[in-house]
Amino acid sequence: MKRVIVAILIMAVMLPACMASARAADLAEIRQRGVLRHLGVPYANFVSGSGDGLDVELLKGFAASIGVRYEYVPAGWDTIVQDLAGRKVRVANDLVEFSGETPVRGDLIANGFTILPWREKVFTFSAPVFPSQIWLVALAESKVRPIKPTGAVDRDISRTKALMKGRSVLTLEKTCLDPSLYKLSETGAKVIRFRGNLNELAPALLKKEAEMTILDFPDALIALEKWPGRFKIIGPVSDKQMMGVAFSKDSVKLCKAFNEFLSKSRKDGSYLRIVRKYYPSSVRYFPEFFKGNDYRTQ
Repeated sequence: MKRVIVAILIMAVMLPACMASARAADLAEIRQRGVLRHLGVPYANFVSGSGDGLDVELLKGFAASIGVRYEYVPAGWDTIVQDLAGRKVRVANDLVEFSGETPVRGDLIANGFTILPWREKVFTFSAPVFPSQIWLVALAESKVRPIKPTGAVDRDISRTKALMKGRSVLTLEKTCLDPSLYKLSETGAKVIRFRGNLNELAPALLKKEAEMTILDFPDALIALEKWPGRFKIIGPVSDKQMMGVAFSKDSVKLCKAFNEFLSKSRKDGSYLRIVRKYYPSSVRYFPEFFKGNDYRTQ
């Protein structure tokens, strides 16, 4: 009988901890804990993996603003969604299925995380942190010529996609470069599902593993700067997109606090100083966003 009572007491103590591990914390709990855990995958100039990057600096500032210590939690593209959601997530044709609980390893995701419709079903996103768009990129010596912009993004996308027909194009599933998001199978392209990570797509094109690749705007900027004269932008594959910080649906007050911090940072100029440090040419491509015209609040 004593053993049964002891077992029940142990379960009573452990149950709240188990439940907490499957649920993300909100602002009050994070302040009580004293640490903000930033889930991130090293990508482009958002998270370097060496303690800096646009998102890293922004979140260090946010952590200080709410009076807690910043902590970076390394993650992988294949697990980062469940690391915050606390559940395994399967996506098929923009439909989201949840299954078994998993440990919650962080309080938010930020690594140039594109706001996609299926991700909005899983998380609450902050106001946009950075603009993006998916571009078709080829080697400079390619015979394919960049499209002439028409002034209508839909027409530009159609013209760009028409140039994929019969050509091999690198893509990456379960990211913003997933071919299903842009219906690339309907273009007649030879879609190659790359097995590496996002940072390796431009180098793979240099190695001529395909004739073209799709890249998001920030990564394309880095490729153009890192290998000057080696690539050319053919045209857009998507409309304008936005990148933001992802929060658990339970972290309402934490998301609100971040939006307030971001708004203040935009007004006092500290946000733009960080942007110019990591993406100096981005303001030229999306001037309206950085002037604040595309800024939305929640």
